[in-house]
Amino acid sequence: MTIPAVNSAIPAKLTTTKTAEIINTAVKVEILIEQFKTKRQNLGIADYLKENQTLKQVSRNCNLIEPEQVKSWLAADEKLWAENIRCTWNNKTKTRFGCTYTKFLEYINKTWDAPKWKIVDKLPFIPTEQELDILIAACGKITGTVLLMLKETGMRIGELCMLKWTDLNFEQKTVNITPEKGSNPRILPISDKLIGMLNTLPKQHAPNVFQPKSRMLREYFCTKRKELATKLQNPRFMQINFCIIRHYKGTMEYHKTKDIMHVKYVLGHKNINCTLIYINLEAALFLQSTDDCISKVSHSLEEEQQLIEAGFQLVRSVNETTAIYKKRK
Repeated sequence: MTIPAVNSAIPAKLTTTKTAEIINTAVKVEILIEQFKTKRQNLGIADYLKENQTLKQVSRNCNLIEPEQVKSWLAADEKLWAENIRCTWNNKTKTRFGCTYTKFLEYINKTWDAPKWKIVDKLPFIPTEQELDILIAACGKITGTVLLMLKETGMRIGELCMLKWTDLNFEQKTVNITPEKGSNPRILPISDKLIGMLNTLPKQHAPNVFQPKSRMLREYFCTKRKELATKLQNPRFMQINFCIIRHYKGTMEYHKTKDIMHVKYVLGHKNINCTLIYINLEAALFLQSTDDCISKVSHSLEEEQQLIEAGFQLVRSVNETTAIYKKRK
């Protein structure tokens, strides 16, 4: 099967008229892509760059203004795709490409009979805290700070790229997160260790704290991740990415608090349904967590107050003055 390509080399035997048509079509497609990009600039950085990359990949392999060509290309087998696209070829990828192309067709006042693919839901991989700490230590000063910020706050990489120095409050030890993807803003605590690492960063991207382009951060991170996985012979490191660290934060936060509304606030979700996944993740990861608690017995109102302030939860009351409390280690 041959993938029809607009931007491929023009055969020498084509007539002048046919060559001009191909060139004009290619130029027209490039103009439409640029206009579409301008319209979609209100997206978050990560989504905006992903849409641009998707359209460029499609345009390199078929004519964007011919929906049937795009449909045939999306139906190509995995081997053919691997030769043309540097990403995992599965139904989720097909759906992403199809959704982006649908938005593009709406922009140029066209429609198509969009294919539908069945996506198999799967719980995301969650690394251990030790694995994350090893990865953070193995990266350089800037990338290590990026990873620690993601680990402590669970923010998206696009939100981190928008982070400014004025969003950091070192006195209160908090960070003010500007949301993307239509999520909620939030102010979250950060550790002394993270503050110390932030203070050592150069201000070369001021007013931004980090590199505004997530692609640059991701490329270096992927390089260090691969080096570490090879050095330690641990393929689990290759499954860690910026989104996985966000899932780690959501899972650990629910494990500590058992408060799904708190996790919803930390991650900035507007819809609680997006947060419910962490209940299943926590249950799957901590199947044998019965021994992962410490217990205390209170004998007075003052002792109860101290235990509650220390994060202990009531298990049961023995009598009017005695109660049993527990807290996760």
